[in-house]
Amino acid sequence: TEIDWKAYMDEVEGFANGTLDYTQLKGDTGPLVYPAGFVYIFLGLYYATGRGTDIRLAQYLFAGLYLLNLLLVFRIYCRTNKVPPYVFFFMCCASYRIHSIFVLRLFNDTVAMAILFLAVNLFLEERWSWGCLIFSLAVSVKMNILLFAPGLLFLLLKRFGLLGCIPKLCICALLQVLLGLPFLLVNPVGYLTRSFDLGRQFQFKWTVNWRFLPEEVFHHRAFHTTLLLAHLAGLGLFALHRWHRSRESILALLKDPAERKHPSHPLSIVFVLFSSNFLGVCCSRSLHYQFYVWYFHTLPYLLWCTPTAKLAHMPKVLLLGVIELCWNTYPSTVCSSLSLHICHGLVLLQLWYGTAPLPAPHNLQPGKKPAPLSKKVH
Repeated sequence: TEIDWKAYMDEVEGFANGTLDYTQLKGDTGPLVYPAGFVYIFLGLYYATGRGTDIRLAQYLFAGLYLLNLLLVFRIYCRTNKVPPYVFFFMCCASYRIHSIFVLRLFNDTVAMAILFLAVNLFLEERWSWGCLIFSLAVSVKMNILLFAPGLLFLLLKRFGLLGCIPKLCICALLQVLLGLPFLLVNPVGYLTRSFDLGRQFQFKWTVNWRFLPEEVFHHRAFHTTLLLAHLAGLGLFALHRWHRSRESILALLKDPAERKHPSHPLSIVFVLFSSNFLGVCCSRSLHYQFYVWYFHTLPYLLWCTPTAKLAHMPKVLLLGVIELCWNTYPSTVCSSLSLHICHGLVLLQLWYGTAPLPAPHNLQPGKKPAPLSKKVH
C-alpha cells in the first residue's frame, strides 16, 4: 500500500534538499512527472508526516480529504438537482476502489480532483476568476484536469466572449508560471518536458481499458493518433450540437455576449465540464486503477442529467454497478475491459440522444405563449 506514497516522498525529498533541476527529482517508480503544485502540496505532507514515515497519519489526512471531496461533490449535485437521493448511497458506500485510492494508496489524483470540484463550485457561484485560479491549481497537481479544459474554454467564451475570456486564461497561465518559476529558472526545458509530457508511454500490464488489444497495438503510435482524433471529433460534435444552444453559428461565441443576435438556451455548467472530461476518459490511451477517481463522482450526474422515466432508473444503477465491477477486476481481463467500453458507450449514447436540441418555437400552437426559460444555469 505504500509504493506510491514512498515514491512521492522520495520525489519531494530532493526538492526539500535543495534540488531545483526537475530532471533530478526521482522516486522508486521513476522520475517525477507531475507539475510543480504537486511538489508543494506533497512537500507539506512530507513534513507533516515526519518526512513521510508516518503513513497512518497520512491516511487520516487523506480520509479528511475524502470527506471534503464528498462535501464539494454533494454541493454541486444539490445545485443541479438532477440525481435522486438514493444514488448518493452508492457514491459513498459502494466503491471499494475509490476508498482504496483515497485512504489506502494516497494517490495525488485525489488531491487534484478535490481541488477541481472546488473550482466547479466557484463556477456555479459565478466567481469565474477565482474558479480559473483554483482550476489551474488542480492542473498543477496532475495533468488529467486538462480533460475539463475544452469544456471550460467553451463556457468562458459563452459567458465573456473572446476578449472577455482572455484575462481568465491569463490567470490560469500566470499561476502555472509562478508555481513552476523556481524550476523554470534552473532548467526550463527539463521542467516542461517532465511535468507536461503528453507523449508518455504507459505499461500494458496496468491498463484497465485496453486489455483486449494485443500489446503491440496498445503501444503503436497509430493507435494513439486514432484515439486523439476520436477525442477531438467527440469534443467538436458535442460543442457544435449539444453544448451550443443558440440558432447562431458557434462562431458567435467569439463576440461580446451583448452583441449576439439570438439568446441561447440556458446552459448547464456542470454538463459541459463533466461531459468534456468523460469524452477524454473514453479516449484515454490507458486508464490505470487510480484513474477511476477522474470520473467516478461525475457518473451519477452523467447518467441522470437527461430526462428519466421511472422504470429507467434501475438500468442506470446497474450500469454503475458494472462499471464498478470492471474497476475492481484485478488484473483486468479481456471481458472487464470490453465491458468498460460498452458501459462508456452507453453513457455517451444517452448523453447524445438525451440532450438533443429543443424544438423550434414556431411549432407552438397559435395563441399559446412559450413557457419561460428557467434561470438555472447549473
